[in-house]
Formats: sequence, C-alpha cells, structure tokens
Amino acid sequence: MRRILCYGDSNTFGTNPSGGRWHYDQRWTGILPSLLGPDFQVIEEGLGGRTTVFDDPLEPHRSGREFLPVALHSHRPLDMVILSLGTNDCKKFFNADGRIIAKALQQLASLIKTHPYGDGYPVPQVLVVSPIHIGDEIEQFPFVSFNSNSVITSKQLAPVIQSMAEENDLLYFDASSVAFPSSIDQLHMDKEAHQAIAEGLSSLLLTYFNVQKEEPQEKKEERTVSRSLKFPFFKR
Repeated sequence: MRRILCYGDSNTFGTNPSGGRWHYDQRWTGILPSLLGPDFQVIEEGLGGRTTVFDDPLEPHRSGREFLPVALHSHRPLDMVILSLGTNDCKKFFNADGRIIAKALQQLASLIKTHPYGDGYPVPQVLVVSPIHIGDEIEQFPFVSFNSNSVITSKQLAPVIQSMAEENDLLYFDASSVAFPSSIDQLHMDKEAHQAIAEGLSSLLLTYFNVQKEEPQEKKEERTVSRSLKFPFFKR
C-alpha cells in the first residue's frame, strides 16, 4: 500500500465556490484514489487560508510550516507528500513574489525530507503543485486580502516553482495548465477542475511508481466488440 499525503489549502480541502465543501468523490483528493487503484491510500490535509510559511493577521494558525511536522508524524508511513500551496501567499499584505513563494515551498520540501520519521519509516518523495491562477475579477468578491497584484503574482508562479522543483529533485505538476478558478468566486474550483487535476496527478503518480493500472473489464469488452466489428473474421 502506497500512502500519499495531500497537504494544501482550500482547494485541497475542496471548498465549493457556491458554499460548503464538495463531496468526497467530487474533490480531487477523493477522485485521485479511484484513479490510482486499491494499492494507494490518499490522505487529505487541506485547510482554507493555509500559506506556506506566512502568519496571516486575519486568519491565525494558517502557516503550513507550523502544522506540517505534526501531519508528517501522525500519518506515518508516507511514500509521498503532495504540496499544493501558494495561492494564499499571494495575499497583498505578504508582498511576496514568485521567487519568495518558491523558496518557501522549498523550505517545506526540505522539512519533509529531513523530518525525523523514526527507524523503519521511509522518507517520502515530494510532489510540488503550482496552484491555479487567481481570477482576474477577484477584487469584486469578498476576499479582502487579495487584489490585482495577487492575480499577477499567481500567474507568475508556475515557472519559478518548476525551476525550484527541478533543482531539488522534486516532482512537479502545474495545476493551472489543466484547471481554472470558478467564475462564481474567482478563487475556488468547480467539479470539472477537480476532475482535471485528479486525472493529471494520477497519470504522473502511476508513472512515478511504475504502476500499470489494469483496464476495467467493461473497457476490455468494448475494445473486443469494436475489433470484431472492424475485422469480421477475428476469432476470439
């Protein structure tokens, strides 16, 4: 059994832009295990407002660095940690650019790699997810900590986070390449975006762990029927 900890913010928690939380099978952390198969266990650890290393004056106890060691220790053993943070670092009072946010993610990755897991526990690999962009109209919504500069910063994150990941031998996935914020609130994702991220991550993870997922029986039957129709003399 391969155990994967998903450590992130409200889009890891599964905040529904219309209110509440997406059901387990509608958020990417719940869709992912169904795509990976029974040999994987996916652990959700998402918190709205969570940053990489910053203390938010309006939302206390949201620093990812503060709680990460607890999560690592309580969810042992772990084969991988997915870090999906950075959006909340774009808040205007942090005044952080892409390089600072990438450096903060590097610090969290280093914490994961050097954590004292104990004898017999593996050191997990780290997969860094560059977040989706913040919507252009964020200032028209009640998220007072974000402004137009937050949008610009979010759109600059992918290349610097990717460079950091490559330099530190970390896996990397760009969520903004497959998903977008909902027009409802400019910050959180709809069901289709959650599905797209889960599919992108599952492909990367199955390749990394060298797992050949067995094709569902119904798909095999469909392919056999299709082939029989195409080649009438095909013998089963």
